[in-house]
Amino acid sequence: MYLTYADIFRPNHRQYALVYDIVLVIVGSVLIALSAQLSINLPFSPVPITGQTFAVLFIAALFGSRRGSATVLAYLAEGAAGMPVFANGMGGAHVLVGPTGGYLIGFVLAAFLVGWLAEKGWDRRIVTTIIAMIFGNLVIYAVGVTWLGAMIGYNQAFTFGLRPFIPGDLVKILVATALLPAGWKLLGKSGPTTGE
Repeated sequence: MYLTYADIFRPNHRQYALVYDIVLVIVGSVLIALSAQLSINLPFSPVPITGQTFAVLFIAALFGSRRGSATVLAYLAEGAAGMPVFANGMGGAHVLVGPTGGYLIGFVLAAFLVGWLAEKGWDRRIVTTIIAMIFGNLVIYAVGVTWLGAMIGYNQAFTFGLRPFIPGDLVKILVATALLPAGWKLLGKSGPTTGE
């Protein structure tokens, strides 16, 4: 197993480590909420373009599978409780069952997958980072477009819930690919060190 970025700074003392993990989850959920406010509403689509996909997948690579998915679950819980954390300052459980609900649920699965791949060292090299981020996006698309398709029809879901987002997601993948492996080089770490 490989260390994630979050593992490097995690305290050894059990109680401090628990506090550290909780703080990471809270801070990560706030970052996802802020990224959701970087949104562009498309007049032809019920799904806005946001910075969420990048934030979710990047945080997952930094935190690992458990902390990454817990961060997204915390974010969804905050939104379901009515906090204005979803795109355009929306909040409430109705958002989770609306047209964008599938994408939000897909974030949890994608965060777990990308975090798990980071724990396997996929965020250490450019090619594997690209593949991990593509896998994460595919999971989000699969759940999001399927959910949206059940509401508006699958042809329209593909046209309005997938195609417009591919160029932006490719840019986000390139940014993550530029940052993650470079960070490991700066830290001088490239191999497995957890002993698991």
